[in-house]
Amino acid sequence: KIFKDICWELVVFFVLNTMCVHHPSSHQKPNFISPLITLYPIPFFLYAKTKNYQHVLALVFAVKEINKNPILLPNISLGFHIYDTFSARMAHHNTLKLLSAQNRIVPNYICDRQYNLVSVIGGQSSEISLHMATILDIYKIPQIGYSILAPVIGVKEKLPSFYRMVPGEKWQYMGIVLLLLHFHWTWIGIIASHDDKGENFVQTILPMLFQHKICTSVIERTQSIADILENSQVLHDILAIADSLTSSTVKVYIVNADFITVSCLEWLIYLYETVSGIIQLSRGKMWLMTAHWDFSSDMFHRNFDIRVFHGALSLASHSNEVLGFAKFLKELHPNSPKGDGFIKIIWEQAFNCLFSDSEEATENNICTGEEKLEMLPGTFFETSMTAQSYSIYNAIYAITHALDKMLSSSTSKLKTTANRRRLLIHSFLRNISFNNSAGDPVSFDENGELASGFDIINWVIFPNKSFARVNVGRMDPQAFLGPKFTIDGEAVMWHNSFNQVVPISLCNHNCDPGYRRQKIEGKPFCCYDCVPCPHGVFFLSDQDDCLPCPADKFPNRKQDGCLPKTLHFISFTEPLGMTSAILSLSFALITVFVLGIFIKYKNTPVVKANNRNLTYCLLISLLLCFLCALLFIGKPLQINCYLRQPAFGVIFSVAVSCMLAKTITVVVAFMATKPGTKISKWVGKGLAKCILLSCPLIQVSICVVWLCTAPPFPNFDMYSQAEEIIVECNEGSVTMFYCVLGYMGLLAFITFTVAFLARKLPDGFNEAKFITFSMVMFCSVWLSFILSYLSTKGKYIIAVEIFSILTSSFGLLSCIFFPKCYIIMLRPELNSKDQNYHSHRKDTVHTFCAF
Repeated sequence: KIFKDICWELVVFFVLNTMCVHHPSSHQKPNFISPLITLYPIPFFLYAKTKNYQHVLALVFAVKEINKNPILLPNISLGFHIYDTFSARMAHHNTLKLLSAQNRIVPNYICDRQYNLVSVIGGQSSEISLHMATILDIYKIPQIGYSILAPVIGVKEKLPSFYRMVPGEKWQYMGIVLLLLHFHWTWIGIIASHDDKGENFVQTILPMLFQHKICTSVIERTQSIADILENSQVLHDILAIADSLTSSTVKVYIVNADFITVSCLEWLIYLYETVSGIIQLSRGKMWLMTAHWDFSSDMFHRNFDIRVFHGALSLASHSNEVLGFAKFLKELHPNSPKGDGFIKIIWEQAFNCLFSDSEEATENNICTGEEKLEMLPGTFFETSMTAQSYSIYNAIYAITHALDKMLSSSTSKLKTTANRRRLLIHSFLRNISFNNSAGDPVSFDENGELASGFDIINWVIFPNKSFARVNVGRMDPQAFLGPKFTIDGEAVMWHNSFNQVVPISLCNHNCDPGYRRQKIEGKPFCCYDCVPCPHGVFFLSDQDDCLPCPADKFPNRKQDGCLPKTLHFISFTEPLGMTSAILSLSFALITVFVLGIFIKYKNTPVVKANNRNLTYCLLISLLLCFLCALLFIGKPLQINCYLRQPAFGVIFSVAVSCMLAKTITVVVAFMATKPGTKISKWVGKGLAKCILLSCPLIQVSICVVWLCTAPPFPNFDMYSQAEEIIVECNEGSVTMFYCVLGYMGLLAFITFTVAFLARKLPDGFNEAKFITFSMVMFCSVWLSFILSYLSTKGKYIIAVEIFSILTSSFGLLSCIFFPKCYIIMLRPELNSKDQNYHSHRKDTVHTFCAF
């Protein structure tokens, strides 16, 4: 007991001793461990764990701070009892001792106790913590654990009086998985102790690894130190495990880093390299430790080379430097503290010396007291606060804040029993929230666990067995802003065997570009063969299957990525589009030139004899037909697609209707030989106007129905060509498109029939032969277009349609008007009413038709 005259007292359970060993007697058979014990002679006693002495000092430092604080627990002193929990049996015994009289263990008989028990803090392992919590929960005594607890289903519901000043274990497992995924370690091994705790660890983490596609190549179970020392048969097991670790291709091992597992791992490495003489097991391995791990050396480990763990990564409960704690440690002296019954034992153990009052002290091994704790290797003692010491410090402050609030409340001023006070303090403890002296928030979540996260620690080991903890990341489930998992890969110091390069732990290396993974039968899913991707798809790293490119892209030659497809349409800048545009404009200019000639010579017999108004209408229609071809050039837009087919259909129908009107007018004129007959009434402008209005009106009606029901629209055909996107106008309704073409064909057929029947009428007024020839040309061209339309895709079908428009229109222009222009411009003597006009014109017609 450290403090006297106290009102409230804490009980703290620490692990201060380890194991009892002895030198084998002379009559025992020598076993494999005898040479090691001969090298390091050990008397029969329980020796102290110097590393855990900092836990005691953190407790003392916190209690002294609280008792000096005038705000927390004013006029009240806080004290503590310390019990050792070397084993579960000892922890069970000491827990019952709390609930009994001072001199004998009689549970529930505590009448002679002179202190108020406020809380119990401990123990160091999850097994011991649960043993204690099972008993303490019966009496509703608050217990705050400071060690990482193995996953237990419903621990809060079963043990509501049990609190943990550490984050939940599930976040540690998630942090391990995210760490593996960050460095792409998918081929790993697991090392755990051969007991229920190790089995629980393996069974918990394996499903999480499988869920995230991480394969476990090997699972090794370690024996306890007692088994290693007492059973010579264990040597064969150790060598078998060592051979397995050496021969395995696994580079990364997850170690359930409790004291037993890590100690056995150190023994395993040491014995294998000592017996085999091969320093190989410790090289080329990356150790990923759980938060239970902390470097601690004792007599057995004093000569072990801990540099095998250089570059290891571990998770640790978040900790920080507490103001004043380093100074408190520097002021420690083995002769100064009063009431500290541990410091001399720890001093002798750590510095391997004896004080002068010891019977075994000699001149060469006397402790002077001037030794410095900061000079000790970190495996024996650390001057910076460890994660467990930080948890103890926070636990003491948590119970102090709860006690302070309880004593300040109106409820506590009533006279209550000890049992009532213990029940009352729970309501304050579970709701505590404060910032400690390091500035970190301290509170419990709904599961009674510390609402905090884990630090990711990189262990840097130096040749003198000192080490440095380098914080390289964080797993913080409480983070509201930013990612819950962060790590600075550039700050990690790797083992020397990796040459400061991130270790690779894969069953197979990534497949080369253009190849995909194929599972190997009988092997884990992380092992695979690489097979080529089929044509048209590509492979991305860390993918099981080849992936097709998006519709607007195509795979490159290496098939390791996608390239954007080019848009495929007739552009004004390419030769085909430029040629079509030039031809369209050239024919339009020729049409304008012919129209100008006919307007200039409108009073000549040739122009008068061919119905000037219909001629002008026909020329204007042909001009617009030539210009319609420009709508088919360039990137298809909504307005282009909407207008181009209906516009050409209507305009060309007007042109054909003009020729039909001219032909029928001539036929009716020759049939109306007697004045006053019904046929004679149709001779004149009335018949021509009727034909010119009615025939295109039907085409207009078809186009209106088309545009109202299923109008054309721009379409991107991404599948017809491998490397191109065909930009085209979808006709909307193919039926309506063929109706437009069919109606133009019907008009052309009627015109052809009428012209063919009128071919023997007098030549001076008859254009039937030219119209017949032009209609034959029109039908031939558009029949060829329909056949091409059914078998061609892309911009080439547009080129065929432009060619059809220009050819059919130019056929009409040349057949109908070139002979007349020839007479008007080159043979003006024939442009008269002279009788020779007929015979000369007939020769001209025959000559032109032959041409």
